[in-house]
Amino acid sequence: MQQIANGIVLGSIYALVALGLTIIYGVLYIPDFALAHKGMIGAYVCYYLVSLAQMNYWLAIVAAMIAAGILGILCEVLVYRPTLKAGEHVNGFIAAFGILVFLESFALIAFGSEYKRINTAYYDHIISIFGVTITMQRLLVVITVIIVIALLQLFIRKTSLGLAIRAVSHEPDGALLMGINVKMVSLMTSAIGSALAGLAASLIAPISLVLPAMGHSTILKAFIIIVLGGMGSIPGAIVGGYVIGLTESLGAGFVSSAYKDVFPFGALVLVLTIRPTGIFGKENK
Repeated sequence: MQQIANGIVLGSIYALVALGLTIIYGVLYIPDFALAHKGMIGAYVCYYLVSLAQMNYWLAIVAAMIAAGILGILCEVLVYRPTLKAGEHVNGFIAAFGILVFLESFALIAFGSEYKRINTAYYDHIISIFGVTITMQRLLVVITVIIVIALLQLFIRKTSLGLAIRAVSHEPDGALLMGINVKMVSLMTSAIGSALAGLAASLIAPISLVLPAMGHSTILKAFIIIVLGGMGSIPGAIVGGYVIGLTESLGAGFVSSAYKDVFPFGALVLVLTIRPTGIFGKENK
């Protein structure tokens, strides 16, 4: 039960980043490898606001999300949009890697290579639920992610911008003919996806550490998740996130923590062997 609890915490963070990745890919058709590094910049913003400015942790998280969202907008306008005009998707693939390297190098220069931790009152508060020991910080990660996922579902399904994002994702040319501002939708999609990464990084920062390379493992797992769940599927990103989180935690707890990063790949291979399109993927007819 303890390993399952740990897996749910991990899965919550993975699902949040995978959701941002899925939303951006669904509209821009660019695999945003730099997404977790945008979240990393948000985590640094959260750290300095909490540690130096003594800001409330939750307000600092909002600021981190705004910072990551603005960074997402800048990347979309300055990098992704020009590459999309070139008509070659491989350009966007390479550009995403370029942003990843740039952001990590920028963080090394601006913030240094020393590990940093966001200290909150929730980290030292330990509770026991059904014999499972968990810190309040970990519990808040799960609760916050569940609330955000629910709100995101309502946003996508009930708001005009959410419907526009779905329309552009399914049929961009048709959406343009119907009068939808595709450029603005792409802009907002990049901002929302990046803000989700900023939220994920700020939530996990008090548990792990803030450092320039903190996004490497997360973005790799996020890509495993969207393939496992089905490319472009929001339910697939959510379910896939928790499947990978539980697989990693249970594998590390009962087999070996040295191979914890191997187990998600094993789960991916197993699922794709049974269902090549992913759990919620649709077969091309």
